[in-house]
Amino acid sequence: MCGRFAVTLPPDAMAQLFKAQPANDLPVVPNFNVCPTNRVHVVRLGATGRQLVGMRWGFIPHWYKEENGGPLLINARAETVAEKPAFKAACRERRCLILATGFFEWTKDEAGNRLPWYFRRRDGAPVAFAGLWQSWGREAPQDTCAIVTTGANEEVSVLHHRMPLILEPDEVALWLGEEGTGAARLMQPGREGVLEWYRVSTRVNSNRASGEDLIEPFEED
Repeated sequence: MCGRFAVTLPPDAMAQLFKAQPANDLPVVPNFNVCPTNRVHVVRLGATGRQLVGMRWGFIPHWYKEENGGPLLINARAETVAEKPAFKAACRERRCLILATGFFEWTKDEAGNRLPWYFRRRDGAPVAFAGLWQSWGREAPQDTCAIVTTGANEEVSVLHHRMPLILEPDEVALWLGEEGTGAARLMQPGREGVLEWYRVSTRVNSNRASGEDLIEPFEED
């Protein structure tokens, strides 16, 4: 799964890199501890092309009567996303990119303590998660999203059995629907050699923690 990530790139740079028109109310950056229900940076297709917008991280199906009307859906499993009632329409019609600098996963030591790791691209480029989005609510509709996840590739599996679906630059147009159909073939573990990772401070175990030190390598005494 993917339950926490970081964003440090300025919105103007995100918009330029992904050839998207930025909205005026984008989330504040940097944010070194993006948590579920926070607003996140999303690239989607609009009537005039790609748009960079803010969305709530936590997909809300149309039948929820309130925001917390059911499970908090921050991830969507690639293996079942085309059949799940919550996601199947979005999988066909509302695919998007959720942008990050890197993301966190956790392991446990022999004593059961949670040890955080930070993952980022080796080439220093932003991470483009494959995502799905849904507009929810009638009186004051809000756009919501979830990150698509897959089984881990061989590299990541040494730390975790799942990973977010990370799109390469040559896959973005197909995922967004600009190159017609066939996005389903992208829903598989990411390419080997793309990511690097290292231990970070257990401060990030708290969803209230903030600061650049959350993504700095942890050095044991």
